[in-house]
Amino acid sequence: MNPADPESEDREWIAQIWLGLIRNSLGLSNQNPSFENEPAVGRLSITSPAVMRPLEKLNEGKAYIDKIKPFNFLVSCHVRPFGHPPGVDPERFHLISPYESDSRQWLKKTWIDQYSGNDYRITTTGHHGDRHTARVKTYGDVLREYEVHPESKYADKNGKPCGKQTIGLLQRRHVLIDQIVPIGKESNSLEEVDAGLVHSAENVYTIYTDPKRDEWNSKILPRLKSIPVPILVNLSGLSATTVKDTLAERSSPYRKNRERLAAILPGQS
Repeated sequence: MNPADPESEDREWIAQIWLGLIRNSLGLSNQNPSFENEPAVGRLSITSPAVMRPLEKLNEGKAYIDKIKPFNFLVSCHVRPFGHPPGVDPERFHLISPYESDSRQWLKKTWIDQYSGNDYRITTTGHHGDRHTARVKTYGDVLREYEVHPESKYADKNGKPCGKQTIGLLQRRHVLIDQIVPIGKESNSLEEVDAGLVHSAENVYTIYTDPKRDEWNSKILPRLKSIPVPILVNLSGLSATTVKDTLAERSSPYRKNRERLAAILPGQS
């Protein structure tokens, strides 16, 4: 949200930020933005039961017209690394609150963890939170992270993956196919991902398992077939019959036997 005027759709402040980043990289003088120490707050809409569920407590005892309803707006903030309250799972902790356009109220509001429904306060000072408070990112924190974030799709001038300190003209990275994993065109939580509500990539895509394309059939078994049976028997401790049936694909070995055979291959242990 626009830190100077959250109700404004003006994006000129983003251009000012970019100008500051460029001036810093060129060693030119630059004035830090006035909103640097304000909590970085975003706006999102209630588009799924997962977002609506934690708000039920706020709606208790209210008339329908005063309740928070689907497709209303919320505000959301992001916790700084090591800023989570003790005992919470960082992958399942995200603070939301009823929409508030007055940035002066953001630090005074009560925020709700969308996963547990518990109430918390936020702070932008210190290095960590406490049992009732989360240390959230400021606009300054976000900008500093963005300035040095590695660009995973690009490589440096030597072809190596970009790191936090990579500078100069970048080039596209070359892609080598290691394994094919079918995923659905749809996303389980696309809007929640865009809003930053989902922190684990494992919860994003629907994966369709194809036994013919799993790692055992596409990578491990073909390599095992190139090794003489006596060697496989000796190194795995399995019977010759089990090894021969496995290589001939007459039977599917138990998971433990697969692991013993895979451990023979370099890089698979």
